[in-house]
Amino acid sequence: MPWQHGSGRMLKKIAVLVLFLIILVVMLVFTRLNPGLVEVDLAFGTVQSSIPLAFTMTFVMGWLFGLLCTAIFTARMVNERRQLRKALRLSESEAHSLRNLPLTDAD
Repeated sequence: MPWQHGSGRMLKKIAVLVLFLIILVVMLVFTRLNPGLVEVDLAFGTVQSSIPLAFTMTFVMGWLFGLLCTAIFTARMVNERRQLRKALRLSESEAHSLRNLPLTDAD
């Protein structure tokens, strides 16, 4: 039915919105329950921040690292796909030229 074509997209949007709201509520509760400070020891110095901010920054850095890894993987797949398409074109042109060769008798 035509009305069902976009319903999958709508459900996906609603699910993403609900997931975002759940994460937001969990973050707010976590922030309310953990108002203290934490000291983060980096290799070049020490930084003091709130616990929720430290967790948020860790989450964001992990998310960015995941995006970087996904981008590298996608670039490799695109490159491999391009090479395979080129090899396929060469094979198809070779097969086409072999089909057009005149047949010779083995007599």
